[in-house]
Amino acid sequence: SSRVPPRVDRHRVLTSTASPPTVFPVMVCECQWGLSSLFVGLFIILAAGVFTFFPAFLDMFDYPWYIKLCWLWFFIGCFFTAVGIIYECADCQPGGRWHNAKAREGEAEDGAAP
Repeated sequence: SSRVPPRVDRHRVLTSTASPPTVFPVMVCECQWGLSSLFVGLFIILAAGVFTFFPAFLDMFDYPWYIKLCWLWFFIGCFFTAVGIIYECADCQPGGRWHNAKAREGEAEDGAAP
């Protein structure tokens, strides 16, 4: 028996031999890459600072490899933060259901001013 591949269009149809097809609506990606990268980068920088606190002030974990790892994580956080800032400043976020919703509401209200 050959399986029929699922049809992909506006709705995703999943076919199975045991049950009737199930329809799921396909959503556009609502990912916020700029903000997510910015916040993840800041979190990593903060975490690297917390881990650097131990060898810098408490003389614990004062190993060269440990300090190099702290610097590595700091630079990784700087990279993510820079990517997030550039992504947001360059306005790379594509429009979706939620993105720029306030701007679309303002356009709809412009025509019906009392």
